[in-house]
Amino acid sequence: MHRRLLNRSLQLFIDGAVIGAAYVLAYLLRFEGVIPALMLRTMAWTLPYVVGLYYGSMMLLGVHRLAWRYIGLRDMRRVALAVLMATGLLLTSRFLGARWVQSASAIWERAIIPIGVTLSMAAFAFLGIVGVRVLRRMLAESGETAKRVRQEREPVPTMLVGAGRAGVLVAKEMVSRPDLGLVPVGFLDDDPVKVGTVMEGVPVLGTTADLARLCAIHGAKQALITIASASGASIRRVTTLCEDAGLPVKIIPGLFEIVGGTVNLSRIREVAIEDLLGRDPVQLDEEAIDRVVKGRTVLVTGAGGSIGSELCRQIGRFAPASLMLVEHSENSLFFIERELRALFPALAINVYLADIRERARVDGILARQRPDVIFHAAAHKHVPMMEANPTEAIKNNVLGTKLLAELADAHGVTEFVMISTDKAVNPTSVMGASKRAAEIFIQALSQRSRTRFVAVRFGNVLGSAGSVVPIFKEQIARGGPVTITDPEMRRYFMTIPEACQLVLQAGAMGQGGEIFVLDMGEPVKIIDLARDLIALSGLRVGEDIEIKVTGTRPGEKLFEELALEEEGAERTRHPKVYIGRIKPHPWESVLDFVRELEGLTQSPDPAAIRAMLKRFIPEYRPTLASPPSTAPGPAESGDARPAEPSSSAKVAVAAPSVGTLGASQA
Repeated sequence: MHRRLLNRSLQLFIDGAVIGAAYVLAYLLRFEGVIPALMLRTMAWTLPYVVGLYYGSMMLLGVHRLAWRYIGLRDMRRVALAVLMATGLLLTSRFLGARWVQSASAIWERAIIPIGVTLSMAAFAFLGIVGVRVLRRMLAESGETAKRVRQEREPVPTMLVGAGRAGVLVAKEMVSRPDLGLVPVGFLDDDPVKVGTVMEGVPVLGTTADLARLCAIHGAKQALITIASASGASIRRVTTLCEDAGLPVKIIPGLFEIVGGTVNLSRIREVAIEDLLGRDPVQLDEEAIDRVVKGRTVLVTGAGGSIGSELCRQIGRFAPASLMLVEHSENSLFFIERELRALFPALAINVYLADIRERARVDGILARQRPDVIFHAAAHKHVPMMEANPTEAIKNNVLGTKLLAELADAHGVTEFVMISTDKAVNPTSVMGASKRAAEIFIQALSQRSRTRFVAVRFGNVLGSAGSVVPIFKEQIARGGPVTITDPEMRRYFMTIPEACQLVLQAGAMGQGGEIFVLDMGEPVKIIDLARDLIALSGLRVGEDIEIKVTGTRPGEKLFEELALEEEGAERTRHPKVYIGRIKPHPWESVLDFVRELEGLTQSPDPAAIRAMLKRFIPEYRPTLASPPSTAPGPAESGDARPAEPSSSAKVAVAAPSVGTLGASQA
């Protein structure tokens, strides 16, 4: 406390000394170093008055509360306003004093400050007040840098690719943080206007076409992509140029991670496959999502899975009254609860270790908490595994959904959003057919319920548990081979946050009975994905890592459709969300189908389940295990994770290519 008081008193004294010195300096400048006796008396008599006026203006605008150590441009603007306010008052008193001086006493004459002195004093005072604070910051940062440097680190000469806002922030941080061990040698930017300029002391040397030559000339040992909103094609191009030049390449976080004009260089990372795919940021209608989530009780099933957990993170941003996590995996539930409590300490979070197939348990949860909204992300998802265990696919994906939907209806839940998969369209797998059956059930139920039931389909999401990307990375780490099933297999991809944001958006649009389809962008050949991951690991296809063709697995397709012909998918008001409307099946026939299916789960004959699915879902075309492909070149490793199914390059909808994803976790 005493130290703080002493520090504040010292700052006030320094400000007073600076203002006084600025006043004297203004007189010396005005009279070229020789101040007349009359003006000398005026200066001495008005000095306390001027210093007090400046102090008053600074305190009125809160300048005295600003920390000297962290002065920035906003603080400088506040100092400038205080100086302008004091100057305006001085000039006003000067003109009023000149009018009254003839009828006033000699005291008024001594109070008239020359206009030149007032204006000069404003400039000197601003420079002095800001200058002492900048000096304090420089000394503090210098001291902190000395403390941070605990061991010698060889600085790495780094070429910055992209001289935009993010690049300038990175250069500024690198220059002010020598302890990071990064030295910017120059910028590369494809804007010819920027070439030849200097930003934060770092020259813009040329365009990316000259990357190899300029890096060699200036001794750059690595390249850093500093384009915050770069497209996948741009990142791929720069990465290829760096590979050809034998330079390692890294990337800064996306623009959404750069907050308040600062960038954390500890977040610099290797270029990832997500960067090469280059998905555009999702623009949300947050008001619509607010109406569904804010101030309401929200339940998420499969809350510990890749999709369910990200849904919880996204939902937490919209301030629900409480968030209910339902999950059958103890470890997954433990980790997501701990993360959410750290992210949203004020949010009421209730966790339930439960299986959605157990009526008494689910009924008790809904009766006790009365959720307003349910996001149903729990499902079995792996295609080959469900082919081998069709009864479990039916129990979880169909009967679990049926039970949860019926109880949601009984307990007056307002909205029910089911995460579906593009594999539900013209399914060739039990997993896809089971998700289609679940869609049919909730669509039929929506016709007789006050609850608004909707389904949201999308394809592969990057990086989720069990998906193709982590599997490829694991195979590369082991030295290969990377296994793919067919050279022509294609899938659509999106990031987990993007998928979950669009699920929230679709849920906010639903009126009941709709099947929403998410825009997945352009399809990607799985073989290209494998090659990119090998290259990003610093290895070469064929020389270091082999790509091996294994042949398609049971239930897999080369391409996935997004919607049935009769669904007639159309654009919604959101550019990345499409809607398919299909006439619901009669309620009684749906109930009969589900009851028969439930009875077959006790049968040891998987063929009976497939036959029943085929009878009720005529577009279901079950496949048998395919022999290994004899086509030359690599092929794809099927859907390693059906919770991330895929989308087809041929879409039977009146919309551009859109994709869909499978359910999150069981």
